[in-house]
Amino acid sequence: MTKWAMVIDHQKCVGCGACIISCKNENNTPDGIYWSYKITETAGTFPNVRYHYTPTLCNHCDNAPCVRGCPTRAMHKAEGGITMHDPDKCIGCKYCMFNCPFGVIYFNWRKPHPEWHKKEALIEGCTTSPEEMVDIVGGKTIPYYNPERERTLDGIRPKGVVEKCTFCDHRIKKGLLPACVEACPADARIFGDLDNPSSVVNQLLGKYRAYRLNEHLGTQPKIYYIRSFNPGTYLQTKGEVS
Repeated sequence: MTKWAMVIDHQKCVGCGACIISCKNENNTPDGIYWSYKITETAGTFPNVRYHYTPTLCNHCDNAPCVRGCPTRAMHKAEGGITMHDPDKCIGCKYCMFNCPFGVIYFNWRKPHPEWHKKEALIEGCTTSPEEMVDIVGGKTIPYYNPERERTLDGIRPKGVVEKCTFCDHRIKKGLLPACVEACPADARIFGDLDNPSSVVNQLLGKYRAYRLNEHLGTQPKIYYIRSFNPGTYLQTKGEVS
């Protein structure tokens, strides 16, 4: 049985944010909602500082607390172990958000993409209004609307429900990689089947020591991180006694 997972290689990730942008374009997510995001940390004291960038997304846990806590089963496990959400069943109680230990589920507090509903031209007599721009390019709510998202989920989720990463299930069904994986210029995200012994994800997990976020909670996340980014060097020395 297929069990989808992702390996993120810190050594290759440069923090460019292409994963975040591609995810937003693929899934038509509004401002403030990030199915793909990051944790940015700066440690140390100048000039001895280091920078950590950890990409984040839904961990599609085997033992998903968001699924267990959903009173309407809107949050559920689907084919390939993907944690999916059904907006039609969601009552907006936000239990899934409170139960998620990764903070990767978002709530639509307002009508999505309000900036594209404005009827006033940015420059009167010179430019179109945002709403006119959507009509001109044949978009739907937004000018860069991706209709492919509608294959398995509402193209744009309405006000009053939650939403989160789906591993781009609509792309997987077509034999395509998730958008964030496809867009990564450094190939820092590697996607595959954990139940396939010869998959690249299994090869990497066998070769490198991996860790998962909040692993101690026992939710069995399917996002694995390997290696650490360290571009610096230092003068070879045995230290000193002083």
